[in-house]
Amino acid sequence: MTMSRRDLLKRSAVGAGVLAVGNVRSLFGATPALAIPRGLEAAGSYGLLYPDPAGILDLPPGFTYRIVSRAGDVLTNGARLPGNFDGTGAFAAPGGGVRLVRNHEQGGSATWSTVAAADSTVVYDPGATGGTSTLELNKYGDRADEYVSLAGTFSNCAGGVTPWGTWLTCEETETKAGGQFTKSHGFVFEVDPANPANNATPAPLTALGRYAHEAACIDPGTGTVYLTEDAGNPNGLVYRCVPANPSPGYGNLRDGGTLTAMRCRSGGSAVPDLSVYTQPGTELSVEWVTVPDPLAASTSTRKQFRYASNAGAPEATRSRKFEGAWWDAGRAFIVCSFARRSDGSVGEHDGQVWSYDPLTAVLRLEVRFDVNWAPDGEGADLPDGPDNITVSPWGGLVLCEDGDGVQHLLAVAPDGSTSLFARNHANDSEFTGATFSPDRHTLFANIQSPGITFAITGPFAKVNRSR
Repeated sequence: MTMSRRDLLKRSAVGAGVLAVGNVRSLFGATPALAIPRGLEAAGSYGLLYPDPAGILDLPPGFTYRIVSRAGDVLTNGARLPGNFDGTGAFAAPGGGVRLVRNHEQGGSATWSTVAAADSTVVYDPGATGGTSTLELNKYGDRADEYVSLAGTFSNCAGGVTPWGTWLTCEETETKAGGQFTKSHGFVFEVDPANPANNATPAPLTALGRYAHEAACIDPGTGTVYLTEDAGNPNGLVYRCVPANPSPGYGNLRDGGTLTAMRCRSGGSAVPDLSVYTQPGTELSVEWVTVPDPLAASTSTRKQFRYASNAGAPEATRSRKFEGAWWDAGRAFIVCSFARRSDGSVGEHDGQVWSYDPLTAVLRLEVRFDVNWAPDGEGADLPDGPDNITVSPWGGLVLCEDGDGVQHLLAVAPDGSTSLFARNHANDSEFTGATFSPDRHTLFANIQSPGITFAITGPFAKVNRSR
């Protein structure tokens, strides 16, 4: 008979493969990772995943989790915490604590609206139900405070931390004002975890454009912002904003900037679609093309560049599902979640991770996952659909899966080995918001629905930083 996915969970352990980060040059190639029978361990991994007796989160030996927040929890002001947890940033708090700023990927309706739970001063548009919440934990991991820090935004998906200690939260929409929405959406907002007064009267960072934003990361040396777009028909772009005010600090991005789109070249020819590349180690030269109308008054930003219905426009490089972005070691790491020919892509895959080096203007393919053709069967514990990304302070990457079937956190070691670091045992919802605490001792991550935030601790130093 056909084995169910939960049967597979009981019989399978770690999916293993190889990947490159930084100086690593052994990468996922054409052969997908294989499920390792229980009792064996993949080289370089944290070890087997053991079923959680509580049926929530499977982890390797030596690691434990604590649930620090759930959708529906009572906030400090007595309201209910909204759900649909997504991108998250971690920041130091006084006395050895930590503050998490967490997105709520909600649109025009939700069981617990950020507007209903927020102080009226932080509401952008009362017709939208997304936003962010800020959770403060003391040095013991206990909740000290939790409140809605931005309300009335739309589909806050991912975002990024800034070098000056704030959170950029990204609206993944192009919704314009009208009907229940009093303002247009599709912007990036800045949320200050240390000084909540800065969150009053929220204003979009218009220099970063209006489109279906996914994630952002910042080059701390120049203040340049790199941004991803998750959109289709046509597929999205990667953008760069050079700020008019390069001085780092809260609010500098409100002073404007120049928005450009990425155009890659190979052998002198423009590259229309990244999905065609299958060989990790592939390098493409990059140039940046000015976006004619960053606020997309009449035409979406991605449609201002060449595609089937606009063949005379400037060229830019597209990909299906540009997702997470993270800055580390002088490079922007950028995730492409998946690609299929049926969605207009040239090639097919179940995940790519690229890195962009602004000093050399080179985009490099660091990892590629083959298509997982049986995510609800034999491929249940094979990696697919990476989304949010963070770079581990111990070396390597952590990727959040938003694929088909079972969902995982993937741990990537600097020596190139990878393993399933965590498995969602509770349901089929994606992992989101992986981020390490400033002291490096705790990995925070979410299950998006119904909305759970975990604090995961254990022997992370087993994988040593080698970059």
